[in-house]
Amino acid sequence: MKAGTHSLVRKAHFLGAKIKKLRKDNGLTLDDLSVRCVQRDAESAPSVSYLSMIENGKRVPSEDMLEVIASVFEKELHWFYDEQVEGDAVVAPKRKAGGIAGVALEPSFLFSKDHLQIAIPELLSQGGISGRQFGHLLIRAHQEHHQNRFPDLEKAAEEIGKKRMPLSVEDLLAICKQLGLKIKWFDRAPEIIADPDDTGFKTLMRSFFEAPGTLYMNERLKEHPARLKYDLATHIGHTVLHGRDGLRSVSAVGGNTFDAKSWSNQSHTVDSKDILHAWRDFECSFFAGALLCPKVPSRQFLSRNAYSLSSAKLLDVTTAVLMRRMTAVSPYPHWHYFDAYPPGKLRAVYRGNGIPLPWGNLKAMNDPCQNWSVFNMLGSKSDAPAAQLSVLKNGDDARLYSCESVRVRDAASNHHVVCAGIDLGPALEAQGVNPEEIIADIFAACQAGGGSANVPASAAKSIRSVANILNIEWVGRGLEREATIICPRSANCPRDPCCVTKPKKNRPITEDIRRAIVAGDA
Repeated sequence: MKAGTHSLVRKAHFLGAKIKKLRKDNGLTLDDLSVRCVQRDAESAPSVSYLSMIENGKRVPSEDMLEVIASVFEKELHWFYDEQVEGDAVVAPKRKAGGIAGVALEPSFLFSKDHLQIAIPELLSQGGISGRQFGHLLIRAHQEHHQNRFPDLEKAAEEIGKKRMPLSVEDLLAICKQLGLKIKWFDRAPEIIADPDDTGFKTLMRSFFEAPGTLYMNERLKEHPARLKYDLATHIGHTVLHGRDGLRSVSAVGGNTFDAKSWSNQSHTVDSKDILHAWRDFECSFFAGALLCPKVPSRQFLSRNAYSLSSAKLLDVTTAVLMRRMTAVSPYPHWHYFDAYPPGKLRAVYRGNGIPLPWGNLKAMNDPCQNWSVFNMLGSKSDAPAAQLSVLKNGDDARLYSCESVRVRDAASNHHVVCAGIDLGPALEAQGVNPEEIIADIFAACQAGGGSANVPASAAKSIRSVANILNIEWVGRGLEREATIICPRSANCPRDPCCVTKPKKNRPITEDIRRAIVAGDA
């Protein structure tokens, strides 16, 4: 082999290895990277097959093509030519599970199935929690443990929808017909029904299934095709996944949207059917999202549109559906999602990155931190999306979050807020940046500013770079306003001065007394 040829092969090998490692460190497929390159420069962007050949050392990209690839990863061109490939990924090891960290069930004999079957109903009864609400907690734990990845449900939806996107109302009605579902229309206005907190929210009965094969659909959904499509998709999911057995809830929105049981009965009994219905509702809802927004097409769509919330209109789906799909299809796994109703109730939650909740979704909390974006939006009169960067202090733990919230109306005309966000820490770490230093700088600036402040220039540069790599436009937009300090509960406000009236000093507990006695003996 001639020396020049050998040099070219060596150059191609190292260049391809660096590009491949960079792509994998950022969780991108070849398709993802090709789409991102097309966004930057369609003329110089490599195809998927050409990218594969580059990574395998079979092709050397032109300088123009390499500049496009470099721009996706915020790298200088010379970085690709130094012929050094790091052995280990700079990205932090992927967590095996999302959500809040669990606790060891010790002593294990106390957590036997027999004991739990006795203790759980009594616990729920004493806490005023229904079996349905407990079912949602179990489902959320399962969902977060799997970081909202359910390939079996994705596959089932793709087999029915053939990965078409967008699907029209007519497309979904045709699928219903193929599955032997008959549509009957009814007209029912929103009304106020029984609610445990007497909030007075209007509730709209949207649709329900009646065995063996009839869908009852509210005429009012015809005025909102995106909502009509979603309801049809959930019932298609019920048919495909569960053979139209009828064991799922009615589709309603607003106040009390649970089953027909009275709230008093729900609070004092645990019926396994309640938990089964909750699980079926989750499965059908996830299926509906996957049918309307198939994984690969929606992943590419979100990348092309930089995760803009307004892009939901292009698919004729609701903002909430688009947000939930972000958490399921994005190559970046560290997402959270809230759907909040006033005065402070979370109707839907996903916290794959372990973010604490600003309030409970079982009941309203009396001491929420009012600086969360989703909380601020509840009191807003604006329907414009708002991006926010937040340092969350939870004891000694500090995280940096970016989110976008928007105030919307449900089908019953009640205002509520949907919010999607990410944990920026892992993304910063993936680029070789120490997230603890970035968070400490922003926290110090916010403390000096009374709780909020502009992000320091050096930190802003790192965050802007990460925003470009993730291709999430509202992360960068969050830098245009002041970052703020948030916390799980206002009683533990980390701000100095505290943003609420400082709580009275707690009286000592027996452990405090024990420590004082031991310290006195030392």
